[in-house]
Amino acid sequence: MNQNLFELLRANPYPGRGIVLGMKSLPGASAAVMAYWIMGRSANSRNRIFSLTDDGIRTEAYDPSKVEDPSLIIYHPVRMVGSRTIVTNGDQTDTIRDYLLEGKTFADALRTREFEPDEPNFTPRISGLVERDGRYALSILKASPNRCPMRQFFEYVAEGDAGHFISTYQGDGNPLPSFAGEPIRVAIDAPDADTFAKELWDALNEENRISLFVRYTDLRNGFAQTRIINKFGESFSVDTKEPIWK
Repeated sequence: MNQNLFELLRANPYPGRGIVLGMKSLPGASAAVMAYWIMGRSANSRNRIFSLTDDGIRTEAYDPSKVEDPSLIIYHPVRMVGSRTIVTNGDQTDTIRDYLLEGKTFADALRTREFEPDEPNFTPRISGLVERDGRYALSILKASPNRCPMRQFFEYVAEGDAGHFISTYQGDGNPLPSFAGEPIRVAIDAPDADTFAKELWDALNEENRISLFVRYTDLRNGFAQTRIINKFGESFSVDTKEPIWK
């Protein structure tokens, strides 16, 4: 059964960082759907924006003079390797990219990484990979009760109007409770990136939401609709006239 993503998010003031991967059926085509967002409670976490790069996006400080610790907040959430797209909540994006370029796998890369060293939260590292045909994988690296790394991997065949959602936290708290269980199967009904981005942004807690990335990629031709919403600074809307695949 597909759950309602927006109801889940409206009921949770602090899911933290989140990933949604899936597919939307369109007239005569299908689109691979990807979303990634960041939230923040501290001044350091809130002082961020998403900016476009040649192969995806990166986080940047909105006000560089106010950066306290860049180690866990500045990274590339989205990067492409050929026709594959990586999305993560940390610098493991680059680890995955390097391993794929060496002919190794998504799981190979993440077996070299573990949860974030931000005691007492030990924030999970969440990651996703979207293939050329819309298939996708998700992973979560989190801490066991004894602070040993636990690595979970999930692989999916894309189905029209459905996807899976995973986030770093189950909700607010101190320490923050890590996401538990499998990625949640959700409905994807929005016909385009504009609609999905607006509905998703509106569903995120207004005080804690910081930045959102949404992409719809037409699987016939690789043309993409990319939307970025930043709470602070400039937002972006880009529709490609050529394939995003390299």
